[in-house]
Order: sequence, then structure tokens, then C-alpha cells
Amino acid sequence: MAKKAKARALFHGEHDFLSRQVSALYGILCDIFGTDKVVLKASKLEALDLLQSEKLPERVLALQKLVYEDPTIDTVPPLEAIPGILQDIQEELADFIARRSVEDNLERRVAEKMQERHEEYLQEIRRQILKENGGPENPYTLKKLATLEKLEQVKLARSAMEVLRPQSLDQIVGQEKAIQALLAKLVSPYPQHILIYGPPGVGKTTAARLALEEAKKVSSSPFRPDAPFVEVNGATLRWDPREVTNPLLGSVHDPIYQGARRDLAESGVPEPKLGLVTEAHGGVLFIDEIGEMDPILLNKLLKVLEDKRVKFDSSYYDPADENVPQYIRKLFEEGAPADFILIGATTCDPEELNPALRSRCAEVFFEPLTPSQIETIVKQAAERLGVKLEPAVPSLIAEYTLEGRKAVNILADAYGLALYQQYKKRGRRRKVITVDHVLEVVRAARLVPLVTARAQEEPEVGRVFGLAVAGFVGSVLEVEAIAFPAREPGKGNLRFNETAGSMARDSVFNAVAVFRLLTGRDLSDYDVHVNVIGGANIDGPSAGLAVVAALISAVEKRPVRQDVAVTGEVSIQGKVKPVGGIVEKIYGARQAGMRYVILPQANLAEVPQELPGIEVIPVDTVAEALEHLLLPQK
Repeated sequence: MAKKAKARALFHGEHDFLSRQVSALYGILCDIFGTDKVVLKASKLEALDLLQSEKLPERVLALQKLVYEDPTIDTVPPLEAIPGILQDIQEELADFIARRSVEDNLERRVAEKMQERHEEYLQEIRRQILKENGGPENPYTLKKLATLEKLEQVKLARSAMEVLRPQSLDQIVGQEKAIQALLAKLVSPYPQHILIYGPPGVGKTTAARLALEEAKKVSSSPFRPDAPFVEVNGATLRWDPREVTNPLLGSVHDPIYQGARRDLAESGVPEPKLGLVTEAHGGVLFIDEIGEMDPILLNKLLKVLEDKRVKFDSSYYDPADENVPQYIRKLFEEGAPADFILIGATTCDPEELNPALRSRCAEVFFEPLTPSQIETIVKQAAERLGVKLEPAVPSLIAEYTLEGRKAVNILADAYGLALYQQYKKRGRRRKVITVDHVLEVVRAARLVPLVTARAQEEPEVGRVFGLAVAGFVGSVLEVEAIAFPAREPGKGNLRFNETAGSMARDSVFNAVAVFRLLTGRDLSDYDVHVNVIGGANIDGPSAGLAVVAALISAVEKRPVRQDVAVTGEVSIQGKVKPVGGIVEKIYGARQAGMRYVILPQANLAEVPQELPGIEVIPVDTVAEALEHLLLPQK
């Protein structure tokens, strides 16, 4: 009995193993063909009932029909033959799967080759069509295009000016009042055209660009968030009086030469080319060096400012031509929109600009920068560069320039020199710009200090500090005089710089009359030499007061205070008349370390309200000025 039980157990175990094999093989068939196809194939081979049978031999028979796809196989295998049959079925399935894998791979490669051949065929067809149509491309032009595209991929780091340029209005040093005036004219619901005056390198262009960005944020401003800022240089604007080309206002070419669309050129339709004034529509057109613009072009621009449109005209335009596109018809009949705010910047004096332009614009004056402001700019630039400065570097740079841009350039050059020296020494210490770096840059650029004459405590006889201005920048002039008794009374000589100018010579003659009026002496009893140190051309009346003071000091041996600078025209009646450039002259005196400035009483209204470190003394007469300027005779 035990042997029979053991035999039955072995039989059932083997039966279960074979049953699982059969089920696994059915699963593989379903994975290969899909369940639906297996059922359909079993129906065709009359194996569907066998497939669903609970008897293992019948299911093996169904498996044989499906694998070999042979409906004539109808013998139910005995149990002992089933293991061998299943082994044969596995080998057949393995061969089928391998064959199918090879076929799939082959089909894929065939498809890829066909796709490649298809693309090559299409490329060949395209090239043939381009060749037939006389296309512009050829191997030479395509090579040039590839070279150009390769060049576009090469990018250097940003320039120093891009990194160091102020990014907000509060970073612009020394122009708070000018920026406030600029903003007041832009944020209004009725913005004004603006002219900005000032020396170079003080931030006029940057301030205009940032002021527009600030105005966009104000609800009362008419500028939209996408309002453009179009920048152009008036000195480089070129145009043809025949209107063949005009990048500022726009132009219309002969259709044959206009380079427009081929269909327009062939049909003789002219196409206007819009200018910068239309590009600036709704925003700001900034013209740097507007004083250098061609006068005729400037007058045309003024007409656009009035009309807020640009008109186009061409003898080739035919309004009755049906081939004219609507946008070209609209441009010729209505013009192009050009409603913008003009901001012009210049280093010229206001009197040098077109009066019609000035009458249409509000005027804003940017101040010359002081040495302390230059030092602030240098320190801010060093922070942006991430470098450390020796304490004396900012003041040293301020001695050589009063332009913010120039100061930043000197710092950038010194920074590059420091980097190179650090590279040569193979050092990795923190970058420090020293006084030696700046001096090396200054020597290489052959720069000279701006101020050679400075205030001093000790008074001197015959030496007076006058004031001059050039290009919105004031400076101190040294006027000196020396007098000796003439060999014969009444036969003295008066000498003066020939290079100083005719008006300055007239100032000397006026000074001679005032000298006699105030002292009672005749200058012809002395040999007198009046000199402007440096041979500067001071062709103007404002040197009169300085010359009178120098003459009286030289003849009477009265010392002159050396911490006072003077300006003013002198009349032969001994009065001090108003002169120009008061603001710039005061800044020049501050730069030279003067404590006082003597100027005409009539110019007092032009004096800035805040003048730290310097005192202004207004006078009406020469005698009054001499009281502040000359000390008692020793």
C-alpha cells in the first residue's frame, strides 16, 4: 500500500509539473501572437475544444496543432510521451522567436535604409529645383554662411563699460537735481521734449535711458511698459538730400534699386523704408551730440516733431495702381506714425544750438563732477569689479579727470594691469589695485593733472587767480603781473600775451583806465608785463577784474590772497559787469581748493544754493572787490 501511495504521489507531482509547462507554453504563444489571434487560430485548426479541455493530453494535442499549424495531427498523446512532445514544442518556439527577431531587425534596417534613400532623394530633388530656378546658394556661399554662424557662437565677456555702467538712477553720482528735473518732464501726462547740456562722461545718456524706465512705472506717465528707447548719434547721422537714404526719418527708393520684394520691384511699386523716428513711436528718441546734426536734417526733424507723422512721396507711386499693397498705400496717403519724445544731449553751449530746436524743448543742465564725486564713482566701480583699492587710488584718479567715464576707464586699465601682474607672479591673492598700477596707466596714456594751480595760504604780490570755462568745465587761470619804474617818466611799456586774444587785450586797456581811476597813478610811468601762465586763450571780458587786481598789486606791492578766485568784466568807470559760466567757474574754483569766489553782483541769481566748502562774494565795483582780495602793503 505504501508503494502504491508513493507512486500516486509521484504521478500527481509529475502531472502538475507538465500541466504548468503546458500553461507556460500557451502563455508564450499568447505573447507572440496575441490572445485573440491564438483563439482564432485554434478555431481554424479545430483545436478550440481541446484547448479548453481539463485533460492534459488533449491540451498538449491542441498545443501541437497551434505550434505546428497542422490540422491533421489528431492523436492524443499518452502521458509518458508528453515530456518529449513538450521538449520538441519548446525547440520549435525557440526557432520561431529567433527567426522573428532576425526578421524584425532586418525589416528595421531595411526601413532605415529606405528612409535615408528617401531623404537623399528629396535633397537631390531640392537641389535640382534650386539649380533650375537659379537659386542664390552655392557651395561657396554656404561655406561663408557656416563660417559666419561659427563666428556668432564665439562670445567674449562683457566690456568694462557694460559691467560698470550705472543700473539705476541712484547710482548716477552728482546729478541728483538734473535727474529730478529730467523725471519731472517725463512722468507728466504731457511729457516735454528735452535738451540735456553738460560735459562729457557725466551720465547724460545713461540717465536718459534709466529715466524712461522709471517713467514707465508711474501711472501718470503716458509711456507704456514696452515703450522703446532708440539711441543714435547726431554726429554720425548721414542722409541724402534727394531722400534716397535717410535712416532718421525714412526714405523711398527707386523701385529698380530699392532692394524691395521682387514682385514690387518688377511691378514698379516703390516701398518706403521706415526710419528711427517711427521705430521710436510711443517712446523716446535719444540723439547724442545733437548739436553736431546737419542743419537741414534737424529742420526736417523739427517738422516731424510738430506733425507727429512722417510723410513719404515718390514719383513712382500711382494711387490708381491696383498692384499697390494696402500698407504701402497707407504710408503714402497717411504717412508713418512718429509720436515720440525727443531727448537730445550735447556738450555745446546753448547759444550754439538751433534756436528753433531750443524753443521746442525744455532744458536740463548736468553739472561738472567734483573730485569727491569722482572718488565716489571709482569706489562704486571697484565694488562692481570685486577688487580692493589702496586708500589713495580714488583721489589719485580724481586728479587726472573730471569725467566719470574716463575715471572708470582708468580704473579698468589699472584692474587689467593688476590681473596681468598677478598672472606673471602666479599669485592667487585677492586682487588689489595700487597707486603704482594707476600711475603706470597714467604714464602710458600720457595724462596730466587737471589742476596745476591750487590755493595756498601764503599771499603773493602780482599773482591773481582768475576763472575760465570751456565746454561746461571751469578752471583756474593764473594771471601775474610785474611792474618796474620806467627809465623815463611817461615812457613805460605794457606787455601782454599775444595768445590771450583780442578781447583779453581790451580788458587790459580797460584795466589801465581803472588803475588810474582807483590809484591816481599813470601806468605809463611803469614798465609792466602782464602774463597768463600757460599761454591760455582767455578771449573774453571776464578776465578784467583779475587783470586790474594783478596790476594794482604789482605796482603798489600789495599782496594778493591766494585762496580767492575772481571773475568779472570791468568797465572803464570801475564797475564790475556780469559774465557767463558762473556755475562752471565756481566748480572750477572748488576743484582748485579755493575758499572764496568774487563775482559780479548781477550774477548772484545764478549761484547754486548749496556750495559746501566755498563762499561766494558778490561785488558791484572794482574797489569793493579789491577790499576782499588785496592785503595791506607790507
